[in-house]
Amino acid sequence: MHPAEQIKVIIDRIYRSGMTTTSGGNISIRDKNGDIWITPSGVDKGSLTVKDIMQVKRDGTILGQHKPSSELPFHKAIYNERPEITSIIHAHPPALVAFSIAGIVPDTKIVPQANNICGDIGFAPYATPGSEDLGEKIADEFKDTRYKAVIMENHGVVLGGTDMMDAYQRFETLEFCCRTIINAKRLGQVNYLSDEQVSQYVNHLPTNVSHFMDIEYPSDERAIRTEMVEIIRRACNQGLMISTYGTVSTRWRGDDFLITPSNIARWDIVPNDIVQIKNGMAEAGKTPSRSVALHQRIYQLNPHINSIICTQPVNLMAHAVSGSKFDVRTIPESWIFLQDVPSIHFGLIYNDVDSVAKMFNKNRAVLVENDSVFITGDKLLNCFDYLEVAEFSANSLVMASSIGSLQPIGDSEIEDLKVAFNVR
Repeated sequence: MHPAEQIKVIIDRIYRSGMTTTSGGNISIRDKNGDIWITPSGVDKGSLTVKDIMQVKRDGTILGQHKPSSELPFHKAIYNERPEITSIIHAHPPALVAFSIAGIVPDTKIVPQANNICGDIGFAPYATPGSEDLGEKIADEFKDTRYKAVIMENHGVVLGGTDMMDAYQRFETLEFCCRTIINAKRLGQVNYLSDEQVSQYVNHLPTNVSHFMDIEYPSDERAIRTEMVEIIRRACNQGLMISTYGTVSTRWRGDDFLITPSNIARWDIVPNDIVQIKNGMAEAGKTPSRSVALHQRIYQLNPHINSIICTQPVNLMAHAVSGSKFDVRTIPESWIFLQDVPSIHFGLIYNDVDSVAKMFNKNRAVLVENDSVFITGDKLLNCFDYLEVAEFSANSLVMASSIGSLQPIGDSEIEDLKVAFNVR
């Protein structure tokens, strides 16, 4: 994809996700010729076209219909300092700006993959936007090769990547961490992972999955792939998934099922990326999501379950990283759809797969501390509906915590709900 097209796709995604404003932020790519492609100054981010993207040639010549972003100096400074960086994102997403105002660098060890993606984070002191001084201060931080992300004091964040998707995933993941930390602090304390726990995550990636060669794609299987991709895209659009995390699976025939792949951005998954699991083996040439063993065991032990979604919405994760009870007895609809939602310790989904899988015989949803939430259903759309209800409810609980103590529904009211809605 041409650099201008890449920039258009990512700025659209950032704007639609509420992580920049009409006039805020800028994105650039340095191509193999050393030319910089960058968003223009003073053009609406919500209606930007490929033709609006500016080209600043290596010799300084400017090509395009507008002026390049006023922040071009610090983009140049970063590229000069770090030859391996070819893409830069600067924006003002609310949670990251909150950290920049407070002068605090976020600790991303709230979930394991976030720390791996974001790495260590720098902090650049304040300087006037668009100035050479700001470029120098940011470049000074990027001299430390540990950093691919730098918080800008009272300003926002700037992130680099080996390509545009690498930069975007780091940006999206870092904002997710900041939102989760802020919401978790409303509920109580934030429980961070140790370095050892973070490293365990890497060790649990599926590397020894057996594969089969004789693959069939009948019409019912292809229909499931299409439905899964539609749900994944919907989850991304609604902030229920981010590029770097989110697993969806659906039972196909017997205990055979389809599941999302590893190492493909969730925004960009297409039907052909989905992995077929047959007799416990994955279709050749593809790597399934890291929780594939648990999905398989859930299907084997729970015939009533036909779909599973595992993801990290910020409000549910605020409960997962704070250890606060996700009490669905506060909203009748939430309890009817989800019943009680237990929490389990970090790592249990890999260390005791059978015990976790058996939990879904009685529980529709399970929260995994510092990891994710698992939601199950008899159909994929129902499963997605339960996920929406869970995250909406978690959001209400986070907001309510700022107002006063929660007032859960009592046992007698729960019994009434069981009778009225035939909940077993």
